[in-house]
Amino acid sequence: MSRGINGFQPGRLAQVLAARKLSQVQLASMVGVSAATISKWKSGQQAPEADALERLASVVNVSPEWFTRHVSAQPSTPLFRSNASAHKAAREMLEARLEWVQDVAMGLVEFLDFPEVALPRRDFTDPNEIDQGEIERAAIECREMWRIGRGPVPDLALAVEGAGVILIREETGVAQIEGLSAWSQVLEKPLIYLSSDKDNGFRSRFDLAHELGHLILHKHIPRATDRVRHNQMEKQAHAFAGAFLLPAETFSSEIRTPITLDSLLLLKQRWGVSVAAIIMRLEALGIISEEEKQILFKRRSARWGVRSEPGDETRAPEKPRLLQRSIGLLLSSGVMTKESLGQYFGLSVSDIEALSGLPEGFFQSRGDVVELARLRPATPRAPNNHGGAKVVAFARTE
Repeated sequence: MSRGINGFQPGRLAQVLAARKLSQVQLASMVGVSAATISKWKSGQQAPEADALERLASVVNVSPEWFTRHVSAQPSTPLFRSNASAHKAAREMLEARLEWVQDVAMGLVEFLDFPEVALPRRDFTDPNEIDQGEIERAAIECREMWRIGRGPVPDLALAVEGAGVILIREETGVAQIEGLSAWSQVLEKPLIYLSSDKDNGFRSRFDLAHELGHLILHKHIPRATDRVRHNQMEKQAHAFAGAFLLPAETFSSEIRTPITLDSLLLLKQRWGVSVAAIIMRLEALGIISEEEKQILFKRRSARWGVRSEPGDETRAPEKPRLLQRSIGLLLSSGVMTKESLGQYFGLSVSDIEALSGLPEGFFQSRGDVVELARLRPATPRAPNNHGGAKVVAFARTE
């Protein structure tokens, strides 16, 4: 770099442009510099001087020092449900915020341990290796690892976090993208990011199970660029969600004929899965034919419309707990104060609240979140050595 502050990380500027959905021209106007100057900062040809860095940090709502922090390795590339070019900025925004979640989690593991990862291992390298039988086996193995039996899962978010997955649920403003998932190399843990824009607990549970399917089935498969392969992997994740939430043997035993929309509404409430997803699962299990499936969907649309179903309001979306309770432990134990926490992460308190599931305005209130974990013992340890005290295990349901 020809001039400016030492240690400026261009990757941080790229992150914040994506996370704030700003163009270089827009940011230049906000900071009071030329677009060419922003371009040079982003490419690493030049670094901002101290006063320009202060303005830059102020307009994007991070600390100036945050721009000097090393950028960690990016999580694996997520598979988005929509690859439309119109959603490119939205995908980049979500990927950048997923990197920020990784940063927050890395900061927390300096003080405490998260649950160990407990997911079935599958080494598929091509989606053509995955058939319905493989999907059914992976779903049952996952339930067995988590010891949750074959019945309805009371709280899938709790079960997922107890299995070592870092879960985020945030309002994104992007209705077309329900969620994404990735593996973090630096954390050696999977991440799931869900959109909270649609306040529907049934759909949110299915979205979570869908992303769980990607993490298990597609961990070693490069993300698809062509539409056919992309759709194939999406269908496999959908099939996993159905198999996991509605296990073949126990779910099938509860089906009564003739199948009606009213009988499916009862199953919806019991299993926590939408009527639409139940219909798809019935066809996958061979309980109904393709023709019967289409008839049920036509009746559903004629009776209720396409997007909503009766009873949608009866189940609130399940909320992540791990990050917010970990932050609460640091605060309640006196390791940090609310004032120092923002400085520690370098992000704005509003970003920390949103990414960790803390209530809006938490950093302006007096109360702290409930304690969940135990702190690490205050003994020296080598970098990245995750020994020490463990987070208190999440309760499992039988």
